[in-house]
Amino acid sequence: MSHDHDDRPQLTAAQAAAVLNPPAGRNGGDLVVESLQGLGATTVFGLPGQHALGMFDALRRSSLRYVGLRVENNAGFAADAYGRITGEVAPLLLSTGPGALTSLAALQEAAAASAPVLAISSQIPTAGLGGGRHGYLHELRDQQASVRDIVKSVHTVRSASQIPSAIAAAWESALSAPHGPVWVEIPQDVLLAETTLPVVSAMDATPRDLYPRPELTVAAAHLLSNAERPVIIAGGGVVRSDASGKLRALAEKIDAPVVTTFGGKGAFPWEHPLSLRSWLEDRHTTDFLEDADVLLVVGSGLGELSSNYHTFRPRGRVIQIEADAGKLESNHPALGIHSDAREALSDLLEAVERREDAGAAERVATVLEKVRVRIDAQELTLEQQVLAAVREALPETAPSFWDMTILAYWAWSAFDARRPNTMHSAQGAGGLGYGFPAAIGAAAADPTKPVLAVSGDGGAMYSIAELATARQYDLPLTWLIVDDGGYGILREYMTGAFGEATATELSRPDFVALAESFGVPAVVTTPESLAADLGKALAAPGPSVVVLPALLRMFEPTHL
Repeated sequence: MSHDHDDRPQLTAAQAAAVLNPPAGRNGGDLVVESLQGLGATTVFGLPGQHALGMFDALRRSSLRYVGLRVENNAGFAADAYGRITGEVAPLLLSTGPGALTSLAALQEAAAASAPVLAISSQIPTAGLGGGRHGYLHELRDQQASVRDIVKSVHTVRSASQIPSAIAAAWESALSAPHGPVWVEIPQDVLLAETTLPVVSAMDATPRDLYPRPELTVAAAHLLSNAERPVIIAGGGVVRSDASGKLRALAEKIDAPVVTTFGGKGAFPWEHPLSLRSWLEDRHTTDFLEDADVLLVVGSGLGELSSNYHTFRPRGRVIQIEADAGKLESNHPALGIHSDAREALSDLLEAVERREDAGAAERVATVLEKVRVRIDAQELTLEQQVLAAVREALPETAPSFWDMTILAYWAWSAFDARRPNTMHSAQGAGGLGYGFPAAIGAAAADPTKPVLAVSGDGGAMYSIAELATARQYDLPLTWLIVDDGGYGILREYMTGAFGEATATELSRPDFVALAESFGVPAVVTTPESLAADLGKALAAPGPSVVVLPALLRMFEPTHL
């Protein structure tokens, strides 16, 4: 087989000399950072460790910006948020064994939320690999086995020349629809060994687009064009593929009401006449969705939260557009379309016929009024007041990151995100400690906007160390800590289920004094002064903490 070399890049004499005589003093770590730079990375997250020092030393010789967190799990959450906000790959540099394993909960969240995190972990020296028990520090029998169930792909390196290709393959995997975390591991000796390989350049790891099959688009368009009561459920895939404009155009062309999942917050305008908002944990909404004769589900697998805890039973035809082939029909029979949301919506928009339904907006208003009456009957004024204060204080373009806490559960259903890709939470994997380190990642991605993190006092204790990170990098973020003296949602669950709560009450610090000991200004607020105090904190440069002592309650569930 012959190759046409006419389009080969022609090197100047100076470039050829540089290739043939690379700078001295480079090692495997340099090949890592050169590969990342060649692929377009500008920022990396992580935490150094003994086996990874070759990578971290090479950072010194690169133009990459390093954001170092205090716990690997938090570094993973920061990378996750950076990936969500930018849509770009977020490199995460980790050490072996305990360092690698401590990142796993964050990588599970990145997998659940389809965040493109590229974890690059060191390994014990090559001589110790293969499962023998050599007694190296940090040694695991099979480190890859610990991550394989979580990440999209695993890429192993055993020699310096493999490094650029492994990182490029992982990069492409992370950015292929659906986005997700990937894993590269490189032994300590390979990272430290001097290399005479040329400086890495001209890397290409462009993922292929995922288009819908045309016969499926025709079938879906026919169903929607002829539907009597079409409804759309918009999930996180709409946000990730930047398809909210296409979604709105399609909804308006066929007069279809739209509800967004908690991961799809902001995908459809909250105040639009066709907007059912996000009240998925509400039986009135569930009944309305079940009554649709054609239900278009875009970028969602209709998992536990999106299906009102699997009580949702659609009676009409379901069309499901999903980039993750494993989620197609995983919960409900459907016309499954394996595609990126943006590409599929674009094709559908051209293929559907205009459909007018003067009563659609009225039916939406009726459902929302039923939801309002149900909530108002539960005397939850404080909770609604606090959520409204957060909305009032938060600038429209400012991103917010919500931990697993009662106020976040309210926000999933009741918070107007205003814009797509501005409201994020850990609802994919559901682990504690996400909010504040994720906000650090978002602030690193765009330091021109303030960022809000929301935690309960229990979740906040997972992330206290990162106050030092926020101060060190002088990041523009405000941390709202709702202090109710324990794990509030678990207290509610246990009291409801067993009549009494166990292991939910927590001793906690003086959060204001603690924040100030890190050099971070802090204030205690009240529900009445929250909007003003939060607004002031968000407007000030650098990090800040606002503590709200409040016992919030959840609205009654409708799935039991």
